[in-house]
Amino acid sequence: MPSAASGPSSKTFEIARLLPAPRDAVWAAFTLLEQLKQWWGPVGLTMQSCTLDLRPGGLFHYGMAMPIGGTMWGRWVIRAVDAPERLEWLNAFSDPQGGLSRHPMAPTWPAEMLCTVAFEAKGDQTLLTLRSVPFEASAAEIATFEAGFASMTQGFGGTFDQLASFLARK
Repeated sequence: MPSAASGPSSKTFEIARLLPAPRDAVWAAFTLLEQLKQWWGPVGLTMQSCTLDLRPGGLFHYGMAMPIGGTMWGRWVIRAVDAPERLEWLNAFSDPQGGLSRHPMAPTWPAEMLCTVAFEAKGDQTLLTLRSVPFEASAAEIATFEAGFASMTQGFGGTFDQLASFLARK
């Protein structure tokens, strides 16, 4: 389970999904750029730009077109790649150059969140479990994070729906 590196403690956000594909296929969907860009992100946003350097210290940097106009940028700073069982990264909003940015609509959202995704083989299916905690966050940022669990459940739920649809088409 991830933990914040320092600062006040936080509850862990967790969401799990049983996916209709073997673990190697789900791992590939997360770790191969051509697959990741086809499903990652909130429902309704369209991937415009992305790069992936899949190694500890590497970066997944992406920009998505929003239906209301403009581009939302995000990034993962990869911390661990344990194929095919686990990925860990620091998740954050970004600018077009890959720098750290704050949430565009929630100024007290944590600047970074430590995310861990576990891939557990279940026969010809995969149990995907994502856990997230604020990283080096203030008490106010932790409170905002914990108040956002319902929204994160909806957002990651939609993202994982897109992943399931992508896997079903393969």
